[in-house]
Amino acid sequence: MIAQIEGKITHIGDKFLIINVSGLGFKVFVTKDLLFQFEKEGAKNVSLHTYLSVKEDALDLYGFENLEDLNFFEKIISVSGIGPKKALGIMSIAPVQTLKKAISSKDISYLTQVSGIGAKNAEKIVLELRDKMKGEDGDGELLKEESDVIMAIKSLGYTANDARKALKNIPADIKGVSQRVKWVLKELGK
Repeated sequence: MIAQIEGKITHIGDKFLIINVSGLGFKVFVTKDLLFQFEKEGAKNVSLHTYLSVKEDALDLYGFENLEDLNFFEKIISVSGIGPKKALGIMSIAPVQTLKKAISSKDISYLTQVSGIGAKNAEKIVLELRDKMKGEDGDGELLKEESDVIMAIKSLGYTANDARKALKNIPADIKGVSQRVKWVLKELGK
């Protein structure tokens, strides 16, 4: 199994990177956040922890910035009916810590925003992973607030992804849905 890859990014696709390792290019699927980060930074040397998915017709490599993300990915794909591409889609909608909190507090609204993940699959993920997320219980009110902010921003014509990206950078001292919506709108207006 390929557990880690280190090399230079030679191409950035819409869902993957091509990483050159000693003249050999590896196609590595990554989250949208990592793609965006590498697009901003440009071609550079990277080191990613990887998961090799072996199917009868393909060998796909999935890359993660840290072991926590890789471990979370492996937990998600352990749920029957959730493959690596859906798991990566789930991880692209919110930070891993937020997803862990959402699963541990049974908030399926985050998971249902992924194309191909309906309410039944989201409930299955929550049911199967909730016990594995023990100790990740977060502030349920904060998750509800974040959901409300995303819905408000979406109602104004922005995408949920735009809202989530802005919410990742919100200062801790900004509290309340209305204050958070105002801050996100300022960020999106830049």
